[in-house]
Amino acid sequence: MFLSAAVAGFVTGAGLIIAIGAQNAFVLRQGLQRSHVALVVAVCALSDIALILLGVAGVGALVLQWPQRLQALRYGGAAFLGWYGFLAARRAWQGAEILEPDQGPVKSGHRVLLACLAFTFLNPHVYLDTMVLVGSLSTRYPGMLQWAFGLGACAASVVWFSSLGFGARLLQPIFRNPQAWRVLDGSIALFMLTLCALLLWHPLH
Repeated sequence: MFLSAAVAGFVTGAGLIIAIGAQNAFVLRQGLQRSHVALVVAVCALSDIALILLGVAGVGALVLQWPQRLQALRYGGAAFLGWYGFLAARRAWQGAEILEPDQGPVKSGHRVLLACLAFTFLNPHVYLDTMVLVGSLSTRYPGMLQWAFGLGACAASVVWFSSLGFGARLLQPIFRNPQAWRVLDGSIALFMLTLCALLLWHPLH
Protein backbone atom coordinates (compact mmCIF):
# COMPACT_ATOMS: atom_id res chain seq x y z
CA MET A 1 0.00 0.00 0.00
CA PHE A 2 2.82 2.41 0.88
CA LEU A 3 4.53 1.76 -2.46
CA SER A 4 1.32 2.10 -4.47
CA ALA A 5 0.57 5.44 -2.79
CA ALA A 6 4.11 6.64 -3.50
CA VAL A 7 3.84 5.59 -7.14
CA ALA A 8 0.52 7.42 -7.46
CA GLY A 9 2.14 10.52 -6.00
CA PHE A 10 5.08 10.20 -8.38
CA VAL A 11 2.81 9.93 -11.41
CA THR A 12 0.71 12.88 -10.24
CA GLY A 13 3.76 15.04 -9.56
CA ALA A 14 5.33 14.12 -12.90
CA GLY A 15 2.15 14.99 -14.76
CA LEU A 16 2.11 18.44 -13.19
CA ILE A 17 5.75 19.42 -13.68
CA ILE A 18 6.73 17.77 -16.97
CA ALA A 19 4.34 19.95 -18.95
CA ILE A 20 6.27 22.71 -20.70
CA GLY A 21 6.46 25.75 -18.44
CA ALA A 22 8.45 28.91 -17.91
CA GLN A 23 10.46 27.29 -15.13
CA ASN A 24 11.29 24.27 -17.30
CA ALA A 25 12.41 26.50 -20.18
CA PHE A 26 14.72 28.36 -17.80
CA VAL A 27 16.20 25.12 -16.42
CA LEU A 28 16.74 23.81 -19.96
CA ARG A 29 18.63 26.90 -21.07
CA GLN A 30 20.81 26.90 -17.96
CA GLY A 31 21.54 23.23 -18.53
CA LEU A 32 22.55 23.82 -22.14
CA GLN A 33 24.90 26.57 -21.05
CA ARG A 34 26.16 24.57 -18.04
CA SER A 35 25.52 27.70 -16.02
CA HIS A 36 25.00 27.00 -12.30
CA VAL A 37 23.06 23.85 -13.15
CA ALA A 38 23.37 22.28 -9.69
CA LEU A 39 22.09 25.49 -8.08
CA VAL A 40 19.10 25.73 -10.43
CA VAL A 41 18.17 22.06 -10.04
CA ALA A 42 18.48 22.24 -6.25
CA VAL A 43 16.37 25.40 -5.94
CA CYS A 44 13.62 24.10 -8.21
CA ALA A 45 13.47 20.66 -6.60
CA LEU A 46 13.67 21.89 -3.00
CA SER A 47 11.04 24.56 -3.65
CA ASP A 48 8.68 21.95 -5.07
CA ILE A 49 9.36 19.62 -2.15
CA ALA A 50 8.61 22.35 0.39
CA LEU A 51 5.35 23.34 -1.33
CA ILE A 52 4.22 19.74 -1.77
CA LEU A 53 4.87 18.88 1.87
CA LEU A 54 3.02 22.00 2.98
CA GLY A 55 0.11 20.95 0.78
CA VAL A 56 0.06 17.46 2.26
CA ALA A 57 0.13 19.04 5.73
CA GLY A 58 -3.07 20.91 4.85
CA VAL A 59 -1.70 24.38 4.21
CA GLY A 60 -3.17 24.36 0.71
CA ALA A 61 -6.58 25.18 2.14
CA LEU A 62 -5.18 28.51 3.32
CA VAL A 63 -4.03 29.38 -0.19
CA LEU A 64 -7.62 29.39 -1.41
CA GLN A 65 -8.42 31.91 1.32
CA TRP A 66 -5.83 34.39 -0.03
CA PRO A 67 -7.31 35.40 -3.40
CA GLN A 68 -5.88 38.91 -3.18
CA ARG A 69 -2.34 37.61 -2.66
CA LEU A 70 -2.73 35.22 -5.56
CA GLN A 71 -3.88 38.11 -7.73
CA ALA A 72 -0.82 40.14 -6.67
CA LEU A 73 1.37 37.20 -7.67
CA ARG A 74 -0.56 36.99 -10.92
CA TYR A 75 0.40 40.52 -11.95
CA GLY A 76 3.94 40.26 -10.58
CA GLY A 77 4.46 37.01 -12.42
CA ALA A 78 3.06 38.47 -15.64
CA ALA A 79 5.45 41.42 -15.42
CA PHE A 80 8.43 39.13 -14.83
CA LEU A 81 7.48 36.80 -17.68
CA GLY A 82 6.94 39.75 -19.99
CA TRP A 83 10.38 41.16 -19.23
CA TYR A 84 12.12 37.79 -19.57
CA GLY A 85 10.24 37.16 -22.81
CA PHE A 86 11.41 40.53 -24.15
CA LEU A 87 15.04 39.68 -23.31
CA ALA A 88 14.73 36.28 -25.01
CA ALA A 89 13.19 37.91 -28.08
CA ARG A 90 16.04 40.43 -28.23
CA ARG A 91 18.62 37.63 -28.02
CA ALA A 92 16.85 35.74 -30.79
CA TRP A 93 16.64 38.84 -33.00
CA GLN A 94 20.16 40.19 -32.49
CA GLY A 95 22.02 36.93 -31.98
CA ALA A 96 24.70 38.95 -30.17
CA GLU A 97 24.49 37.01 -26.92
CA ILE A 98 24.69 33.54 -28.46
CA LEU A 99 27.11 31.38 -26.50
CA GLU A 100 28.71 28.05 -27.07
CA PRO A 101 27.00 25.52 -24.81
CA ASP A 102 30.28 24.45 -23.19
CA GLN A 103 31.51 27.97 -22.51
CA GLY A 104 30.75 27.83 -18.80
CA PRO A 105 28.74 30.11 -16.51
CA VAL A 106 27.44 33.24 -18.22
CA LYS A 107 25.69 34.87 -15.26
CA SER A 108 26.56 35.32 -11.63
CA GLY A 109 25.16 32.75 -9.23
CA HIS A 110 23.27 35.55 -7.48
CA ARG A 111 21.41 36.56 -10.65
CA VAL A 112 20.66 32.97 -11.57
CA LEU A 113 19.34 32.30 -8.06
CA LEU A 114 17.05 35.33 -8.15
CA ALA A 115 15.72 34.40 -11.60
CA CYS A 116 15.12 30.81 -10.49
CA LEU A 117 13.24 31.94 -7.39
CA ALA A 118 11.16 34.34 -9.47
CA PHE A 119 10.20 31.64 -11.98
CA THR A 120 9.19 29.42 -9.08
CA PHE A 121 7.38 31.66 -6.62
CA LEU A 122 5.96 34.42 -8.83
CA ASN A 123 3.88 31.84 -10.67
CA PRO A 124 0.52 31.66 -8.84
CA HIS A 125 -0.26 28.32 -10.47
CA VAL A 126 2.60 26.65 -8.61
CA TYR A 127 0.69 27.10 -5.37
CA LEU A 128 -2.52 25.77 -6.89
CA ASP A 129 -0.77 22.76 -8.42
CA THR A 130 1.43 21.73 -5.51
CA MET A 131 -0.17 22.96 -2.31
CA VAL A 132 -3.81 22.73 -3.37
CA LEU A 133 -4.06 19.99 -5.99
CA VAL A 134 -1.41 17.58 -4.70
CA GLY A 135 -2.43 18.33 -1.14
CA SER A 136 -6.08 17.57 -1.82
CA LEU A 137 -5.29 14.40 -3.78
CA SER A 138 -3.13 13.16 -0.92
CA THR A 139 -6.15 13.16 1.40
CA ARG A 140 -7.51 10.17 -0.51
CA TYR A 141 -4.88 8.10 1.27
CA PRO A 142 -5.31 7.50 5.00
CA GLY A 143 -2.67 8.03 7.65
CA MET A 144 0.96 7.58 6.63
CA LEU A 145 -0.09 6.69 3.09
CA GLN A 146 -0.92 10.36 2.61
CA TRP A 147 2.73 11.19 3.25
CA ALA A 148 3.80 8.36 0.94
CA PHE A 149 1.79 10.06 -1.81
CA GLY A 150 3.49 13.38 -1.03
CA LEU A 151 6.96 11.82 -1.01
CA GLY A 152 6.25 10.23 -4.38
CA ALA A 153 5.36 13.65 -5.79
CA CYS A 154 8.56 15.06 -4.27
CA ALA A 155 10.60 12.32 -5.92
CA ALA A 156 9.07 13.19 -9.29
CA SER A 157 10.31 16.78 -8.91
CA VAL A 158 13.83 15.67 -8.04
CA VAL A 159 13.99 13.22 -10.97
CA TRP A 160 12.54 15.67 -13.47
CA PHE A 161 14.64 18.72 -12.66
CA SER A 162 17.82 16.64 -12.37
CA SER A 163 17.13 15.02 -15.75
CA LEU A 164 16.25 18.33 -17.41
CA GLY A 165 19.16 20.30 -15.99
CA PHE A 166 21.97 17.75 -16.18
CA GLY A 167 20.58 15.89 -19.19
CA ALA A 168 20.47 19.05 -21.33
CA ARG A 169 24.13 18.48 -22.19
CA LEU A 170 23.02 15.61 -24.44
CA LEU A 171 21.53 18.26 -26.73
CA GLN A 172 24.75 20.27 -26.90
CA PRO A 173 25.82 18.94 -30.35
CA ILE A 174 22.66 20.51 -31.77
CA PHE A 175 23.33 23.81 -30.00
CA ARG A 176 26.83 24.15 -31.39
CA ASN A 177 24.97 25.68 -34.32
CA PRO A 178 24.32 29.37 -33.44
CA GLN A 179 20.98 29.25 -35.24
CA ALA A 180 19.76 26.62 -32.76
CA TRP A 181 20.23 29.12 -29.94
CA ARG A 182 18.24 31.71 -31.84
CA VAL A 183 15.42 29.22 -32.41
CA LEU A 184 15.47 28.26 -28.72
CA ASP A 185 15.39 31.87 -27.57
CA GLY A 186 12.66 32.69 -30.07
CA SER A 187 10.59 29.79 -28.76
CA ILE A 188 11.21 30.83 -25.15
CA ALA A 189 10.20 34.40 -25.98
CA LEU A 190 6.96 33.28 -27.61
CA PHE A 191 6.18 30.97 -24.72
CA MET A 192 6.94 33.55 -22.01
CA LEU A 193 4.94 36.30 -23.67
CA THR A 194 2.01 33.93 -24.19
CA LEU A 195 2.06 32.99 -20.51
CA CYS A 196 2.26 36.67 -19.61
CA ALA A 197 -0.86 37.38 -21.68
CA LEU A 198 -2.72 34.42 -20.21
CA LEU A 199 -1.96 35.54 -16.66
CA LEU A 200 -3.21 39.05 -17.43
CA TRP A 201 -6.37 38.12 -19.32
CA HIS A 202 -7.52 34.99 -17.51
CA PRO A 203 -8.31 35.37 -13.80
CA LEU A 204 -7.35 32.65 -11.37
CA HIS A 205 -10.12 30.41 -10.10
